[in-house]
Amino acid sequence: MSALGAVEAAGAGPLFRALSAEDGEQRPAEIESLCMRCFCSGVTRLLLTRIPFFKEVIVSSFTCGSCAWANTEIQSAGRIQEQGVRYTLRVTSRQDMNREVVKTDCATARIPELDFEIPAFSQKGVLTTIEGIIDRAVAGLEQDQPVRRTTDQEVASKIDEFIGKLKQLKEVHSPFTFIIDDPSGNSFVENPRAPQKDDALVVTHYRRSPQQAAMLGLEGEELGEKPDDAAEDLRNEVLQFDTNCPECNAPASTNMKLVQIPHFKEVIIMATNCDSCGHRTNEVKSGGAIEPQGTRITLHITDPSDMTRDILKSETCSVEIPELEFELGMGALGGKFTTLEGLLKDIRDLVGRNPFTLGDSSTPSRTGKLQEFIGKLQEIIEGKAKAHLILDDPAGNSYLQNVYAPEEDPELRVERYERSFEQNEDLGLNDMKTEGYESGGASAR
Repeated sequence: MSALGAVEAAGAGPLFRALSAEDGEQRPAEIESLCMRCFCSGVTRLLLTRIPFFKEVIVSSFTCGSCAWANTEIQSAGRIQEQGVRYTLRVTSRQDMNREVVKTDCATARIPELDFEIPAFSQKGVLTTIEGIIDRAVAGLEQDQPVRRTTDQEVASKIDEFIGKLKQLKEVHSPFTFIIDDPSGNSFVENPRAPQKDDALVVTHYRRSPQQAAMLGLEGEELGEKPDDAAEDLRNEVLQFDTNCPECNAPASTNMKLVQIPHFKEVIIMATNCDSCGHRTNEVKSGGAIEPQGTRITLHITDPSDMTRDILKSETCSVEIPELEFELGMGALGGKFTTLEGLLKDIRDLVGRNPFTLGDSSTPSRTGKLQEFIGKLQEIIEGKAKAHLILDDPAGNSYLQNVYAPEEDPELRVERYERSFEQNEDLGLNDMKTEGYESGGASAR
């Protein structure tokens, strides 16, 4: 017998009945199934129900009498909706923890106060409560803790600390935000005041992005639609235009992409590739204006993993390594978006390529000092030596990744300062008039 036939035989009446504890006739259909853990026979229970003020869903539950393995899952009985949905709930009391939640497998659950997220397709769909989602997350984190305590005590203790924070959320000592974001539009958070408005719950419907449509298998349908926002379309594509190679002057192509750097701003990355001579170059331009204050970023390099930090070095940024008594002035190396290792290697190559430092035109004493400098720089790159890296950008358009974001990085210090007259002069700000220039120009004429 098919699953649908078993459900129809389980009882008369509508196929999808409203979810209610007072409905004595609403019983799940039981189907004998194979257990995928011990390969013995188990029982799958199917319940076709309709959630009030929402839609029809299929709730399935499997239990095995031999190995005691159990599994539950929920699937939408309808189609993928035309728009995605985002539920934002402000949890302020214990009653809010009991709200029913339908979370499909393609939905993302987030608690911003803890920087906690359950990614899409990391769990099966489930019909539960907000407290149930937190309990499920705690169970998942605790699952491998015995092994972690043996292999990596530090990581295990941090996870234990985070599990404690999740458990404290259930007591609702302080309000927090719970967000369900589902591109398919089939997730749901209960409104106990329905059909009246719930001030604590915000429901937002949105148009799916091409990436979300592809994730749901709707790539052809969604990409065929033209985006309404031209600026958003610019962020999702690479622009290409014809230029000449700066080395051989042959025709070449330059690619340009607008990129959003997390916890910073938008930048424009330009890359040129010449098919004639093989020359490649890339350059980064700030996508915003000059900041009101300059920025000085100081990183204490203590671990080889620091080499993987992302760096945006603008054209107006200088680089300093006090331990090596080294300073790279404004404009050198141009604008770059790379890693710390990539920046240090570019500095090493810049010193090595100069014929007046290590070439035939250099003196033996200078060559020895620079060879020693390159050796110390290589030790920093390999993580054998500790050092400080200082990025000083009067325009405020440089960036060094905070690997602990949004928390503070103990090895990273960011300072804002007022620019000097000389720095404003270098940036061309002293003679720049941004207010009242229309009247000034009219009077001059």
